[in-house]
Amino acid sequence: MAHAAPVSPVAWAAVLVSAFLGGMLLLRRGALRAAWWTSLSCWLALGGVAAELQRRDVRSDNAATMIADGRLDAREPLRWRGRLRQGPSRLPSGIRYDVKLEEVEVAGRAVPVSGGLRATLRDLPGREWVDPPPVAPGDRVELLVRAREARNYLNPGAFDERGSLARQGIHVEGALRDGSLLTRLETPPGGIRWTEYFGRLRNRFFGTLDQLFAGSPDVDSVLRAMLLGDRAFLEHPVSERFQKTGVYHVLVVAGLHVAALAAFMFWLGRRMRVPMEATVLVTLAVLGFYVLIVEERPPILRAALMAAVVLSATFFYRRPGVLNGLAFAAIAILCADPAAVFDPSFQLSMAAVGAIGALGLPLVDATTAPYRRALGHVSDATRDPLFPPGPTQLRLLLREQAADQLGRRLPGQLAGHALGILVVPLRWGLALWELTVISLSIQAALIPLMALYFHRVALAGPIANLPAVLVTGLIVPLGFLNLAVGSVSQTLAGPLASIVGWLVRTLDGTVAWFAGLPGLSYRIPGPPGWVIAACVVAFAALAGCFWQWTHPEPNGRAPSARLLSLATAGNAMVCGVLLLCVALYPFPPRLRHGELETTVIDVGQGDAIFVGFPDGRTMLIDGGGSALAPLARETGRPEFDIGEMVVAPYLWERGLKRLDVVALTHGHRDHLDGLYAVLEDFHVGELWLGREITAQAFQALEQEARAEGVPIVHHLRGDGFTWAGVQGVFLWPNAEAATDKPSNNDSLVLRLRYGAVNFLLTGDIERPVERELLSREDALHAEFLKVGHHGSKTSTTREFLAAVAPRVAVISAGAENPYGHPSQSVLDEFRGSGARLLRTDRDGATTVLTDGRGISVYSYAQGTGPE
Repeated sequence: MAHAAPVSPVAWAAVLVSAFLGGMLLLRRGALRAAWWTSLSCWLALGGVAAELQRRDVRSDNAATMIADGRLDAREPLRWRGRLRQGPSRLPSGIRYDVKLEEVEVAGRAVPVSGGLRATLRDLPGREWVDPPPVAPGDRVELLVRAREARNYLNPGAFDERGSLARQGIHVEGALRDGSLLTRLETPPGGIRWTEYFGRLRNRFFGTLDQLFAGSPDVDSVLRAMLLGDRAFLEHPVSERFQKTGVYHVLVVAGLHVAALAAFMFWLGRRMRVPMEATVLVTLAVLGFYVLIVEERPPILRAALMAAVVLSATFFYRRPGVLNGLAFAAIAILCADPAAVFDPSFQLSMAAVGAIGALGLPLVDATTAPYRRALGHVSDATRDPLFPPGPTQLRLLLREQAADQLGRRLPGQLAGHALGILVVPLRWGLALWELTVISLSIQAALIPLMALYFHRVALAGPIANLPAVLVTGLIVPLGFLNLAVGSVSQTLAGPLASIVGWLVRTLDGTVAWFAGLPGLSYRIPGPPGWVIAACVVAFAALAGCFWQWTHPEPNGRAPSARLLSLATAGNAMVCGVLLLCVALYPFPPRLRHGELETTVIDVGQGDAIFVGFPDGRTMLIDGGGSALAPLARETGRPEFDIGEMVVAPYLWERGLKRLDVVALTHGHRDHLDGLYAVLEDFHVGELWLGREITAQAFQALEQEARAEGVPIVHHLRGDGFTWAGVQGVFLWPNAEAATDKPSNNDSLVLRLRYGAVNFLLTGDIERPVERELLSREDALHAEFLKVGHHGSKTSTTREFLAAVAPRVAVISAGAENPYGHPSQSVLDEFRGSGARLLRTDRDGATTVLTDGRGISVYSYAQGTGPE
């Protein structure tokens, strides 16, 4: 997922001053509406300044700041002490602890420190540990870990993991190597805080869910997400189904869940004949309890604030508008946390609710709402004058049909219900239509943001959301009722658990059916900024037209119906065209035509290389991964998908929807893992492989390619191709029989020649293959060398480096990786070679360009790029 890039405070201040001066000038000239929009721009700019200043305001004793300043040595494990804020949180492959830091022990003395630490105890295959002591939120703990600040992948389009964790109060993270390295200390002064009791209750609810649905882990994982906000156990196929159908929001605790819970409480209050004031107070209390249980996550906090505004208005006998509640929630949140304006979840929530209030509800009010209201008390003719002519005519027609037609044909016992038999289907049909209109409005408003942040278009969303929302409206209240009963008695909760489990399976089955429909979900690059801005303006103009229809101005100042109809149709067409631009992405990829480009992408301890050819053809060599990454239970693929989270966002940032070739050098996971997602997310022309391997991961990749309709081509030494004047020749591997175990020396070695310039991409070959190449190749010289095997001492011999004699070389390695790559001996060889050496762990994504005569080099860390 991409993230919103912060803007300099100077830029925000310039906008603020300009908007203020412009607004004053417009106000003096009597242009009130233009002055209003300018005033709104001032508020937005002021918020931007506050958000950016808040982002930069970090305490000097923050753990991440102290590590960055060198006041704490992050190379060695330290004893960190603080209060357990969240956890122990069970993960599919271990246990996680979130600690609010108080001090750290340095050289035998306690140093005050602030911020949050996330420590994870991994349950890796073949690894045994001592069980950690039982702890709960509020306990004071000590952890012996090697902590460091979260690292972002240094690529264009990369997700801001560091910023995301900071918004959660986490500033450093580390790995617990054994449970004995966690110690529970004495009870903190002042005892347990009241908010920490809710954390303990949340852990108890997790345990209750696990016990109630012990035999149905898929149901358990969905309920953990829907009720308590824990999506750690969602398997990739499940989450992908919900993403493909545009209903992933039902798995995120947010507005829908708050609305379902509030509606259930209101229904319960009415059934029990509780006074309205008491019902409102109880509902507010339940929502407050819910917010505390799920730990005040921003989406539910926003939804709860809006619900509180709507519910509180009943005390004043007012019916607040959706947009008023939205404005109140937005102002309250941004006053408390200005940086939330850059949070994608904030933008998505505001856009969804804004679409309901500004587009969906006005459209419903202007079409079917009068008829739906007219279906109440149809038998009471004295109410007819309260409705417009059309709805009144409907009431008359229904009474006539019920009395003269249907009533005569029904048996005696049903004749008295003839009017109801006519009204109920109409009421349900109108309700279904209104839900569809609102769903379409939400989906239309979210398409630009979903494409920008998640690179997905889900055409099934407007329809798939109808059953999903209805079923979710049942799962949430019944699920919490099940939790409450289950906390007291598992036996009593059993029958209700069966109902809730059936509802979850119904939801998942419905979503799976929609997800199976071909062509209704696909991935695209994020739209350009000007398209997003144009969408905002166009939707605002369309909302203004709807407002004019439903709130005509008095004294004849409103535009004529014909003019308003033309304006509405015109704005709707503009919105449609812009949405097509987002959904189809007709823009060309950002490539350097006429030049050969090789970009070594930062994928941590792995390899992934993008190659752009002079005529616009593209190739991806390897997809990154990690041999140590835990595998998911259901799919056998890594829990962290490097292809989906790192490689694909880089390619989308370049505006790519298609790759002509995806090549795998050899079958090790640090080169292979990310290619599954690449094959799924992009239109791939061919998959190039070297020597056939019968290993499971290699065969699974071939199976994925066949499922996606991608032809598989094997290349061996001597094969070649010519694209747009670039001559590609494979120097390795030799033709040998298939093996059952991948090897570094199986790697494809590719030399690209464009004009007088050579690029040499060596995969992970080691010294034996380097010696073989030296004995067979007359000329290995290349201006650019992708260093073999991440700079390991098993590769890049002095003789090989002298034969290649590169001007530029790049090592792809992970920061502080456990293998010690790159080797100091290899770095020493380069230091005396005269080559410019770059490393992805420090320089980030590194691009080498050539026009066939000279070369130029760019790196992400230097703030330069090839575009």
